[in-house]
Amino acid sequence: MATNTRYSNGLLEEFPTVPERIPTPVEISRWRQYLADERAEAAVYRDLAKRREGEEKAILLALAQAEGRHEKHWLNLLGEHAEPPVAASARNQLLGLLARCFGSVFVLALAQRSESRSPYATDADATDAMAADESIHEEVVRGLATRGRIRLSGSFRAAVFGANDGLVSNLSLVVGMAATGVGSQVVLFSGVAGLLAGALSMGAGEFVSVRSQRELLDASQPTQITLSAAPSLDLENNELVLVYLARGMSREAAEHRAAERMGGFTCDCDPSLSLRPDEFKSADDHETLGTAWGAATSSFCFFASGAIIPILPFVFGMTGVSALVLACVLVGLTLMGTGAVVGLLSGASPLWRGLRQLGIGMGAAAATYLLGLAFGGIVGG
Repeated sequence: MATNTRYSNGLLEEFPTVPERIPTPVEISRWRQYLADERAEAAVYRDLAKRREGEEKAILLALAQAEGRHEKHWLNLLGEHAEPPVAASARNQLLGLLARCFGSVFVLALAQRSESRSPYATDADATDAMAADESIHEEVVRGLATRGRIRLSGSFRAAVFGANDGLVSNLSLVVGMAATGVGSQVVLFSGVAGLLAGALSMGAGEFVSVRSQRELLDASQPTQITLSAAPSLDLENNELVLVYLARGMSREAAEHRAAERMGGFTCDCDPSLSLRPDEFKSADDHETLGTAWGAATSSFCFFASGAIIPILPFVFGMTGVSALVLACVLVGLTLMGTGAVVGLLSGASPLWRGLRQLGIGMGAAAATYLLGLAFGGIVGG
């Protein structure tokens, strides 16, 4: 055993030394990768912070500082083995590129998934504090991403719903018509008719929906009739109290408000119930609906953008089985893409969400194809 010497109480003593840990090549490689990823994640948060203000900016910079502490841990373990640096993982490189170029909720959603995959909880060389940090970082990024998801939720839902509806419904129409044995020109005309009919239907439905909801909200808004009618009301049968009771006030608060409106009418009420003038919610306090024409136009465009894809092969002159197969491939790729985007925004697996969208769309098309075969056989027979 190796020993060292030291003076103690004027005497020279020997004591055993603990040999410095020599990392193995596998450990060096793993630690270097951790170091590179920590640096990349810190850079992502700093780049995102450049596009934010106020509280969000401060939160992102704090996350970058935390990743910097983790970086120091791996630097201390590596010592002289920290060089040469290695590249960050492909996922973190992509995340860094997106953060520099966009800085959107999509990047935060990807960062949330990245934090959830931290290996520190099962790595003996990472401290418990580091593993806890990564778990907390996931929740912090989830909270930041949620703000963006809420801002996107309405328009994003309309876009995904409209485009997917156009994709699936028109592909089903096209394959169903093709299965009956009609010519490719008839299939094309049917697809164009399906695009126009579906887009117009979506637009009209959205127009009526938004207009009706706005009319319902407007009808629910209180009027200022209480101000003009109050002077003429019967003081002994004060129906103004009923107005405030109907609006949800307690009886004590309703009587106090009525007393203020009536002027000379008094009640034995708690002075703290003195209320400010009636404050009514404006339309902006409700869910932001947008204009009816704007909603109708958006729905028309979203549906049409999806519905045009299944008929593209026929538009460019393809016919028969080859056109049908290409239409299915194009729609399948688009469904995978929209599903992946939904997965990214929800912090779930993009691949699983894409496969789910693909399965639903292709299932609907297959069912329509079988119905078309059956109908064609009946008519042909």
